[in-house]
Amino acid sequence: MNVLWIFAHPEGRSLNGALRDHGAATLRRGGHRVRHSDLYAMGWNPVVGPADFGHDPADRLIVGAASERAHAAGALAPDIRAEHDKIAWADALVVQFPLWWYGMPAILKGWFDRVFVQGFAFGVTGGDGRTLRYGDGGLAGRRALVVTTAGARASGLGPRGVHGAAEDLLFPLLHGTLFYTGMDVLPPLVITGADRAGPADHAAAAAALDARLHALPTADPIPYRSEHGGDYTGDLTLRPELAPGRTGPAVHRRPCPAR
Repeated sequence: MNVLWIFAHPEGRSLNGALRDHGAATLRRGGHRVRHSDLYAMGWNPVVGPADFGHDPADRLIVGAASERAHAAGALAPDIRAEHDKIAWADALVVQFPLWWYGMPAILKGWFDRVFVQGFAFGVTGGDGRTLRYGDGGLAGRRALVVTTAGARASGLGPRGVHGAAEDLLFPLLHGTLFYTGMDVLPPLVITGADRAGPADHAAAAAALDARLHALPTADPIPYRSEHGGDYTGDLTLRPELAPGRTGPAVHRRPCPAR
């Protein structure tokens, strides 16, 4: 596989940095090819602006339309085009970051804002004119694995934890960004207790990462419901008989098949 590793941590000597280096080596030993987008090291600009699209700043900027026109014309900013080339090359994306304030660092959010432009990652249509999203889209055919560290204990990020369940906290990224654009999204790897981790914890985290990377080509993705799979009504709400009395992110998962 060709794997693009997107890394958003300001310190390469951190646990995150060690895991990134270890994971890339594991992939290469397995015969995979790895490219990197180390956002802090690149000095990535996270701010969307007219220069991204060759847009005259004197005119009103409508980001979606401007980005789609610039993408179609090959006129996006060079740093955005470079990331598009990496994504086009990749069979899988590994997105790694520390969990800050229930989300990703701003530099990584800005990478998605600037790179996942209309006409490339979303806003694409099928042959029948239907918008492709939630299981379809511009990035269909790729896999995505999120790797994140958190200072909280595992119990605090569990289903009854005070912080909320980790996968629910990551729902905007997993479902609303990666799955929305068509990727097969694997269950995230959440390394807890990162602020207090010692050598044994580092070794355990590396082993857990190895297991996920070995399974990257074949692991079952999160069974999210696709928009056009017949599960949703005309106003895009889940059919009530599919999850009676339930609300929240979990309703967008299909039941796991019995094994």
